[in-house]
Amino acid sequence: MRRLPRAALAAVLAMAAAASMASPAAAARRLTLPPPTGSQPVGSTDLHLVDDSREDPWVPTGPRELMVSMFYPALLPIGPRRPYLTLAEAEAFLTESGVPDVDPARVAEVRTSARVDAPPRPGKHALVVLSPGFGKPRTTLTGLAEELAGRGFVVAVVGHNYESHGTAFPDGRLTGCTACGSDSTLLPPVRSADVSFLLDRLTRPSSPWSWLIDRTRIGMAGHSIGGYSTPTAMVDDQRIRAGVDMDGRLWSPIPASGIDRPFLFLGRESQYTPAGPDKTWAESWPNLTSWKRWISVATAGHASFTDVGVLGEQLGLGEPGLLDGLRGMELTRAYVTAFFDKHLRGGHQPLLDGPVADHPEIKFWNQGNHVDPGESVSER
Repeated sequence: MRRLPRAALAAVLAMAAAASMASPAAAARRLTLPPPTGSQPVGSTDLHLVDDSREDPWVPTGPRELMVSMFYPALLPIGPRRPYLTLAEAEAFLTESGVPDVDPARVAEVRTSARVDAPPRPGKHALVVLSPGFGKPRTTLTGLAEELAGRGFVVAVVGHNYESHGTAFPDGRLTGCTACGSDSTLLPPVRSADVSFLLDRLTRPSSPWSWLIDRTRIGMAGHSIGGYSTPTAMVDDQRIRAGVDMDGRLWSPIPASGIDRPFLFLGRESQYTPAGPDKTWAESWPNLTSWKRWISVATAGHASFTDVGVLGEQLGLGEPGLLDGLRGMELTRAYVTAFFDKHLRGGHQPLLDGPVADHPEIKFWNQGNHVDPGESVSER
């Protein structure tokens, strides 16, 4: 049985914990996330959804339940700033990640840019579903979610129950990561079903979200196991028109029947190049039969595509030689947002045509070959 490697967060935060104990200044610094760069204010709310048609696969004593964080373009920046995690969620996450010496209050006190229950901007918007890494709270994709929402997308960040260290429910329950340690190939079908259920609930005529979401313009992106689950969800649900895998190994390949909708691979250069240690992207590359891109990021770590890179550094210490956390978020936001703008809204995005001088960390790979600066990537 193949098991997922230990989360990268533990190493980053363990170093940060040591630095915090050694440095009073670092210990006192308040953790923050960079604000989104879009022109629209961001609103947010949480949904508690129950799928009565499915028994939970990890704890089969009741129906499948999900906590989902919605981010959306707001009409006005009204309301309190969104909390990052509850204290109980932060404590569970840090303890189970192997860094119990980090004060969970430092994580729980983080406030994001989104305003809780701010009035949404009227109109039909493209929807992007985000799926986090295994064991990670859905909030670790907040930086990307807020960026997309500030640029006019509605975003749903899925908390896949029992697949995260600490998920709080409105009734006071806190569920743990029962699925952690499971065979990685078991996760994508569960997450695919979660996403299809979510799309059903958000787009049905009786949903208050149906008047904000254009059901013909839906995309999905995921980090790590969430990235691995994205192709499965696209195969299972044709409503997902475009997909992104952020640094997620494909433990099982994309089926030979292929995916005929746009797809982006975005990952660490140390792992995800045609000649790199991981071969799973190369194996699945021919089965992406529509527009596609394979982009690597030099010196990136696994956490560079999430909030963890940013917050871990602020806890006291960044890993030597690793891409700066803020830079990792900047690049992730730029390329993922460009991808969905192009394929869900028809925007012109030259950033996806090939390397640019402003982003020297980025390399494009076309049919297994490196694309040099000044060259353009073909459409297929």
